[in-house]
Amino acid sequence: MKLTHFRFETDADGIATLTWDMPGRSMNVITQEVMAELGTVVDHVVATEAIKGCVITSGKDAFSGGADLTMLQGMGMEYMKLVKSKGEEPAMQFFLEASSSLSKLYRKLETCGKPFAAAVHGTCLGGAFELALSCHYRVLSDNDKTRVGLPEIKVGLFPGAGGTQRVARLMQTGDALQMLFKGEQIKPAAAKSMNLAHAVAPREKIVETAKEWIRAGGSAKAPWDIEGFKNPSNKVHSPAGMMIWPPANAIYRRETQDNYPAAKAILQACYEGLQLPMDLALRVESRYFAHILRTPEAAAMIRSLFMSKGELEKGARRPAKVPPLKIKRVGIVGAGFMGAGIAYVSAQAGLNVVLVDRDQEAADKGKAYSHKLMTDQVMKGRAKTADRDALLARIHATPDYNALKGCDIVIEAVFEDRAVKAEVIKKVQAAIGRRTIFASNTSTLPISSLAENFERQSQFIGIHFFSPVEKMMLVEIIMGKRTGDRALATALDFVRAIRKTPIVVNDCRGFFANRCVLNYIREGHLMLAEGVPAAMIENMAKKAGMPVGPLSLNDEVALDLGWKILQATKKDLGPEAIDAKQEALLKTMVVDLERFGRKNGKGFYDYAPTGKKLWPGLKDLQPTKLNADTLDKQELVDRLLVVQALEAARTVEEKVITDVREADVGAILGFGFAPYTGGPLSYIDRMGTKAFVAQCEKLAAKHGDRFKPNKLLRAMARKSETFYGRFNPYKSAA
Repeated sequence: MKLTHFRFETDADGIATLTWDMPGRSMNVITQEVMAELGTVVDHVVATEAIKGCVITSGKDAFSGGADLTMLQGMGMEYMKLVKSKGEEPAMQFFLEASSSLSKLYRKLETCGKPFAAAVHGTCLGGAFELALSCHYRVLSDNDKTRVGLPEIKVGLFPGAGGTQRVARLMQTGDALQMLFKGEQIKPAAAKSMNLAHAVAPREKIVETAKEWIRAGGSAKAPWDIEGFKNPSNKVHSPAGMMIWPPANAIYRRETQDNYPAAKAILQACYEGLQLPMDLALRVESRYFAHILRTPEAAAMIRSLFMSKGELEKGARRPAKVPPLKIKRVGIVGAGFMGAGIAYVSAQAGLNVVLVDRDQEAADKGKAYSHKLMTDQVMKGRAKTADRDALLARIHATPDYNALKGCDIVIEAVFEDRAVKAEVIKKVQAAIGRRTIFASNTSTLPISSLAENFERQSQFIGIHFFSPVEKMMLVEIIMGKRTGDRALATALDFVRAIRKTPIVVNDCRGFFANRCVLNYIREGHLMLAEGVPAAMIENMAKKAGMPVGPLSLNDEVALDLGWKILQATKKDLGPEAIDAKQEALLKTMVVDLERFGRKNGKGFYDYAPTGKKLWPGLKDLQPTKLNADTLDKQELVDRLLVVQALEAARTVEEKVITDVREADVGAILGFGFAPYTGGPLSYIDRMGTKAFVAQCEKLAAKHGDRFKPNKLLRAMARKSETFYGRFNPYKSAA
């Protein structure tokens, strides 16, 4: 038996150990070759009388992240070729067979007649966890790095190798659906309590624990293959079942607005599958999986949230000629909310942090934020007191700028004011070495103008974090006119060290993310000024696929900040650069009524310990009140998405965005642009540039010039071009 991706050995007791250890890879992934070898191993175990059973484990620090999604993309391309050459039916037969091959392999293992056990350490997700679920026994290492789960929903898919059927037979249906819908990673103890694992053991004993189960006569039958098996939540069509399925459908509708076909397929596959024997249930799941794989939502989400995101995190935009820098020491000036958050994520990544503010009390207050976050983790059992103490020891809070000496990179996160930033830049420059990179965490001020206060402008760069820093995955890296490759490389190395996703953009007011999201917020303001009911604005935003409505989002980022940005824009670019109706609304809210948003408990919403609700006084600010029943709901949805996508297209035309992947990934991670679309440029591509331009012109005629399509879009529409066609990010690599 010749194996490349596995090692196979049998001990004196006749128990085999199959060690998954793919050469040349840091992580095991499921490929066609891996599947073929696993099938060969199952056949060998069955055919060899001396082998009593087999333990599957990993030779790497993690078990596996699951299937190689490029393999699934390859199936899609082959399907399209067959449609053209042989027609729809043969193509669909091929696709169903190919997409169900992993499910059939796992069922073959599960019913082979000999016991298989999975000994798991580290990450075990997606198709890899489905492999573990098909084994008759699962033991997980009692280690913080060990996590199991089925996260496919996050890239527009669902577990199609038996995951929906096995999970729904191992735990209560409601819990199973929640797990499948959320796609979260589960710790070992929780997995055991959820009946997803049989045992938890120290890392060095997981294989032996699995072997001991086989020695003790472990059963080679899964529970659902034993006569008399009953589902944990009884039959679907039973009083207990009817307490589950109608509410589950309602929750699905509320949470997804029917935008995610994969979520609907999970519901359908579980509902239908639980009424059938396992083999038929797996066929049902496979048919839904084949359908979901061909949906535009899955294609867009896989491309943006798996392929593009992964490529950017691995350094797709990093200058190749600059040697990698291992960041060890980071300086942060400004210990307010943003600076304190940057200090926390840096220390969490093992970096030494110098946190500077105007006096010791302010600096200590910033460090206390890390203490609070870590204490919360300790209270939830996610960290130990020793972890908190170690993290805090890595943060040196001080008012002394000279402590910044020896830092690889210094980030200023002070008040969004040119004069304040200029003063800080000069103080930092006097303290740091000549090779230290300086970064500004400004959210709107152009980097090139700030860099004029720094002697070595090639070493000046923008690093824009999103709030709250510890939760938001995106970091926007802004290139000034004179920013050099070493500054860019260092910034990317730093972002990689703190395990965030970077996008690189060129300098302009608002950069990329804020330009798009401020248009979204403005559209909400203008709808309100038109007389659209506030609740309808928020609900249509959710229907569009946005995580929160524009009014709620504005409350989170603060209305007074929006007012300041508006006034700064007006001062710099003139009154024509802003919308008078938006200015009037914000003046009333901020200046006249002092409603600043969540931070002072009153904005578009009123905030109380029991929750938030829309401020009733909003209707008094509307001279005209439109009847919700007469409004075109789809038009409201379109306005909220188109206004953002159009701005994203403008950033491409202006070369603020030079890699289309970054627009899509940045929009989803930075401000939650409808993930099911794959991002604003994917949204335009899917609609077609001709149709999108027509949509823009229709909205412009009714609602104003802000919807006018730009020259680039018009040119692309004439040629029926797409963004991923015209600006193919892989051209240079091809």
